[in-house]
Amino acid sequence: MNRRLLALAALCALPLGASGCSSVGLAAGPPGTLTVVASFYPLQWVAQQVGGDAVRVSSLTPSGAEPHDLELSLRQTRIVGDADLVLYLSGFQPAVDAAVAARAPAHVLDAATTANLVSFASEGAAATPSPASNAASGPLDPHFWLDPTRLARLAEAVGAELAQLDPANAAGYQSRAAATSADLAALDADYAQGLASCQRHELVTAHAAFGYLADRYQLHQLGIAGLEPDAQPSGARLREVSDIVRRTQVTTIFFERLVSPKVAETLASDLGIASAVLDPIEGLSDPASDYRGVMRQNLATLRTALGCS
Repeated sequence: MNRRLLALAALCALPLGASGCSSVGLAAGPPGTLTVVASFYPLQWVAQQVGGDAVRVSSLTPSGAEPHDLELSLRQTRIVGDADLVLYLSGFQPAVDAAVAARAPAHVLDAATTANLVSFASEGAAATPSPASNAASGPLDPHFWLDPTRLARLAEAVGAELAQLDPANAAGYQSRAAATSADLAALDADYAQGLASCQRHELVTAHAAFGYLADRYQLHQLGIAGLEPDAQPSGARLREVSDIVRRTQVTTIFFERLVSPKVAETLASDLGIASAVLDPIEGLSDPASDYRGVMRQNLATLRTALGCS
């Protein structure tokens, strides 16, 4: 088993989606239509829900691509400067941070200003918010959208920003922001009810992207790797995860769609348990679905794996 764990430690979570420059352009619309550039999918979804037909939304990250690895062409950097509104998450995609700094768009909304980002424990089974001093507790976790209540706050901020930019359509933006918040509140309630009575509460994931979800619904995240999806776990970390899996009788190890599942699947096989997809929704790989659909699929997956009644 030790030899197997050391071999696993050498496997890298290679991206499955494209990671080069996207083909984003500013979507054309009727005269007077606002153009919004979002840096990756969850922010794009919010902008589309709140903006409706009054805006044209483009994403810098192509569909099905891993957003951590995004690179931008000079053309895309110019697009950032030309948009009526740029919606991004500072510290998540260095290329976008650089483009915003270089082009200085007139109107920018940084999702970090509404998300209240925190650090989560990186070792052991518990995922808990850091104390007040985040710097002493490790890097901030960017994956706030996996807590619907935090994403709802962003929807309200987007509504307010669009209303300020386009006063003639302010009522529509505000109404759609309220409706989006209500949809996210209903999703939050479904999660709270669906995960209220479960046999297990340990959430073993290939990528430690689920801290906000775990904290919101009183689960315990155990990431094989850290916040970066392509990080390679050490042999010691794999042994630690294996010990906790055995001790807590975990039945499933989760991996995601946009990076290689090899480490998670091999470890699950070695331990004689199942592996399954739990999507961090960093990108959208199924064009027939959307943020709410993926979140509901995640809930169904969690209920099965955790033995919820």
